[in-house]
Amino acid sequence: MLRFRLAVTLALVAVALGVGLWLGALLWRAATPPAGGPRFYDTPTVLRQVQSLAQLVTVKYVLEKVVVVEDVKWFGENRVLLVAHGVVKAGVDLQRMKPEDVRVSGRAVSVRLPVAEITDAYLDDQRTRVIERTTGLLRVFDKDLEQKARQHAAEEIRRAAREAGILQEANERARVQVERLLRDLGFEQVEFLSP
Repeated sequence: MLRFRLAVTLALVAVALGVGLWLGALLWRAATPPAGGPRFYDTPTVLRQVQSLAQLVTVKYVLEKVVVVEDVKWFGENRVLLVAHGVVKAGVDLQRMKPEDVRVSGRAVSVRLPVAEITDAYLDDQRTRVIERTTGLLRVFDKDLEQKARQHAAEEIRRAAREAGILQEANERARVQVERLLRDLGFEQVEFLSP
């Protein structure tokens, strides 16, 4: 009885291994271009391949800003001085592409990418710190003032990243990534159309 169970178990393992090898060989053949040269794709297939990159975040800026927020009244002031350490990310949402944004002609392809946008902007709470907090003699401590300073700092960091050219850099890097993908698919000529 023990030998029978062992034989059945070994037979099942051998069958599972054989099926796994067979499926692996099928996937390998599907992923490998034919021996006659690279594969060429039609527009819907190329669109699916490019969209598979989804939200392509291509640039990350790390910035620091000093922010002062004051609440001045005639009877005193509340003030917060904050050194904000922020992270801003930008990229291209390739899911927004439509079939008319891709044109395939033999070994050439023309692509219109969506415009880059800021995908995320936030303060690094571990590295953002309050340097000074002042409460006037006749004033009550304003617990919301630090939160206002953080919100203002996040807006300033987003604005500074825009001014530093994060969107232009994100557009350029997205083109590089998409061109690399298309050349890996076998296209010899890749052209980017203006948005």
